[in-house]
Amino acid sequence: MKLPSLKIANLTAPIPLIQGGMSIRVSTSSLAAPVANCGGIGVIGGSGLPTQELMDDIKKAKEQTSGIVGVNIMYAMKNFYNLVMASIDAGVDMVITGAGFSRDIFKIGKEKNVPIVMIVSSPKLARLAEKLGASAIIAEAKEAGGHLGTDLSLREMFPAIREAVKKIPLIAAGGITNGYEMAEMMDKYGADGVQIASRFVLSEECAVSDRYKQAFLNAKKDDIVLTSSPVGLPGRAINTPFVQSLADGEDMKTKKCEYFCLKKCDHHYCISERLNLSKDGNVEEGLVFSGENTYKMNSILPVSEIFAKFTSEAESVYKEGKGFSPPK
Repeated sequence: MKLPSLKIANLTAPIPLIQGGMSIRVSTSSLAAPVANCGGIGVIGGSGLPTQELMDDIKKAKEQTSGIVGVNIMYAMKNFYNLVMASIDAGVDMVITGAGFSRDIFKIGKEKNVPIVMIVSSPKLARLAEKLGASAIIAEAKEAGGHLGTDLSLREMFPAIREAVKKIPLIAAGGITNGYEMAEMMDKYGADGVQIASRFVLSEECAVSDRYKQAFLNAKKDDIVLTSSPVGLPGRAINTPFVQSLADGEDMKTKKCEYFCLKKCDHHYCISERLNLSKDGNVEEGLVFSGENTYKMNSILPVSEIFAKFTSEAESVYKEGKGFSPPK
């Protein structure tokens, strides 16, 4: 059965798939625009970028697609509001945020007529976000890469959040690697769509170095671990020598911070520095965020082929779904 479209506020994505916004130049216009062109929601990772660079990249993506382009900005960023306003000024279609909770962001979204999508990991925050004016909720579980807000698996966590969210779309995120799992979350668990990040790292269009992608391809199940982050949340990453050093208690502090990117940072290492290193190919000294199920992926494909594969697999098993239906 054909998958339903995903309607968020006044935006409609023909394919109910959001590409996760991976920060520090992993999710850029080179990835987001092709995703949007395939009918999904392409997302630029805005955290940790200078505002002008972010604005330029959003404009570049919008020039390359008539589809939906969003931006993901962590609330933990010191310049969160500047990044949000710069993104809106650049013409972004929606703002996705997590790693903390902002009440004021919903007022901005309403004033600027830009949908705000909140990433949560609990029914309480999902209910609050819906009440304050979120246009959609992304329920992100422990299988996700990067910063985590729960130790529950997606299938453990999702039902309670689905029960809490009544009036807006709810998107499932964390560890989804194929279309069969996409259909399962929509048909069995009532998701209105899915968010997928790690699979898009292994796309031809993702702008990270080849060594970064090879770290994904080479990762075995036991190579994907939890590590600490200066953001104050645990993070899921590949067990690089840098991550091993952290686990061994070595002092990894940076002598002088060049970024000053976080509102609250415990400074046991510089996350922007380590993410930039890995993005540029120094995976030994860098931090390589990765979803729990990255080890299941074994190929680098064009975005169009990833979409075709997800869609065909999902539609081969999708039946009727239990997802959100907008009130008439």
